[in-house]
Order: sequence, then structure tokens, then C-alpha cells
Amino acid sequence: MVFAPEASALPALELCVNFGLFAGREVTAAEIDELARELLGKVARVSIVSERHYEIGANAEGAVHQLRVQIAAGALSPGPDLAELRGRLLELTERWATACIATRNHDTDEAP
Repeated sequence: MVFAPEASALPALELCVNFGLFAGREVTAAEIDELARELLGKVARVSIVSERHYEIGANAEGAVHQLRVQIAAGALSPGPDLAELRGRLLELTERWATACIATRNHDTDEAP
């Protein structure tokens, strides 16, 4: 039930999207599928985790809906270096998030 992954099982690259903070909602399954399709144009395999992330301390507490995009070393092509790929994936993921937020906010604005 509870496990700690070996260091070799940790992702080679991880992107975090503070989706709920900007969207005011959780991401939909269809939106995750869309992001996965776009990412698969750049990498062989991707893991996307949709979660409620809690930060808890002695004097404060907060929660936000967040996505984690994880790419294992085996899913990386031998082409561009990791820093270049990270930049491309950050740009792609931010463009996706911005479009999701704008589309759903636009839908809400037009509701009667």
C-alpha cells in the first residue's frame, strides 16, 4: 500500500502545473488526454498525475489542484539535451494550460 520508489524509478524530467490556482477548478479527463497527445509528439511515454496538493505547516495550510507531468529516462529520445527538451515541454504545457483555462472561462462567461 505504501512504498518509496527507488531513485532509478524517479522521473528524469518533471513539470508541475498549478492548474487549480489559475483555473479555479480541477482539470478534466479530456484535457489530460489532450495534453498527453501533444506531449507524445515529443517523448515516447508520459505519466500525468492529477492531484490535490497540500502544503501544511505550524502556522499555515493550503491546498491546490495540480498536475505533475513525469517523463522517465527511457522515454527520452537521444536527440536534444535535457535542458532543451525541458524548455520545449514547459512551453507546450503552458500553452495547453492557458488554452484550457481560456476555453472554460469563455464558456462560463457566455452561460445565461
